[in-house]
Amino acid sequence: MPLTTITLATTGPGLYDFTHQAQSFVCEYNSAEALLTIFVRHTSCSLTIQENADPDVQRDLNEFFRRLVPAGDDPSMAWLAHTAEGPDDMPAHIKAALTQTSIGIPVAHGELLLGTWQGLYLFEHRSRPQRRELVLHLAV
Repeated sequence: MPLTTITLATTGPGLYDFTHQAQSFVCEYNSAEALLTIFVRHTSCSLTIQENADPDVQRDLNEFFRRLVPAGDDPSMAWLAHTAEGPDDMPAHIKAALTQTSIGIPVAHGELLLGTWQGLYLFEHRSRPQRRELVLHLAV
């Protein structure tokens, strides 16, 4: 059962495409049928499969989550208790709890079976640059 870890550097909130890295990992094994599971090892970012054609989709998703869960220094978030790591930390945890930290993608003949307009994204929720680890596991 092949396993690897990839590291993504982020520069702030947003969606970071890692489809190519995942596809490269899957290509090494050219499995007739398999399941790729991806797990992010952090509690303030998440994973998503999203449209990869129109960048407005990513912009709108970022804006939606910014409005849904404002920064910790916004007056509407005065109820937060966990504030030691800055005004973006607890909101990042909330956003990660609303999304997913693990996803599964079917694989056939060494190819991810994503839809035509789908890509794999790390969804960064913190304001500062981060180094994020993703574990990729191919179950054949």
